[in-house]
Amino acid sequence: MTAPRCCEASLEAGELLSATAAFAESWLLVEVRGGWPRDVSEGGTLPEPARSALRAWAERVPRSRILFVRRPGRVAERSLAFLVRAREEEGEVRRFELDGLEAFGDVDLDGGGERVPGSLVLVCGHGSRDRCCAERGTAAYRALEGGLREEQLWVSSHHGGHRFAPNVLVLPAGLHFGRVPPAEAPSLVARALSGTIELRRYRGRTCYEPPVQAAEHAVRAATGLNGVGDLALVGVEGGVVRFRGRDGGVHEAVVEEARGPAVPPSCGTQPEPQRLFTAGLPA
Repeated sequence: MTAPRCCEASLEAGELLSATAAFAESWLLVEVRGGWPRDVSEGGTLPEPARSALRAWAERVPRSRILFVRRPGRVAERSLAFLVRAREEEGEVRRFELDGLEAFGDVDLDGGGERVPGSLVLVCGHGSRDRCCAERGTAAYRALEGGLREEQLWVSSHHGGHRFAPNVLVLPAGLHFGRVPPAEAPSLVARALSGTIELRRYRGRTCYEPPVQAAEHAVRAATGLNGVGDLALVGVEGGVVRFRGRDGGVHEAVVEEARGPAVPPSCGTQPEPQRLFTAGLPA
């Protein structure tokens, strides 16, 4: 009997989407055409100067992630890279043009690049990492392809949670969505780009750690405050997370960590209990 795919096993086990988003405030996206290795965190198959630059950046920038990106069919002499700041209130995308990947070692990642307006939409399609992302992510990407600008939509390497494929990440807002059916992808992304969160597919905001993601989801579900800027984190004290709402109120949620269902974290792996954060508003 064939083992179920990780995304099927997660769904059948009733694993929650909320509080599963990647956690990072800085993202470095490098256009790498062709195949990717399973792990791109240290530069993968890039020339050594580029790998050294990526490692140095990751070491000096806290809460950071490196992703490879590509756009099938894109033909251009120069490759691109994007440096994204995805903090709660400070979003920024800086664009770099590269004469070749071997030149990446000369890029000024601390102050260079051109600041560009708008957002980037990343769909995980990292086939060498997981087949769910390869197949389901590709279908979601194709559903989005006709409605976004060329440099706005990208296939990306793994950004966390194969078992929630298809995964869609919107930067610099840092909105992470999972189990996005291709038929729903265009409307979900359109709403996200206009500043509205589709809570049913929402994994969380990447500038928050998982307990805060759980609290954010609970507050949004209870209040209907689904605009990206509708909540601002005030603080965390013990298991209580407080947000200030655009409605003028302060909203609290109580977070608990529990043992989640045992599911394979990736296709071909053995089931294992997953971390689970749940939150509710105080009585």
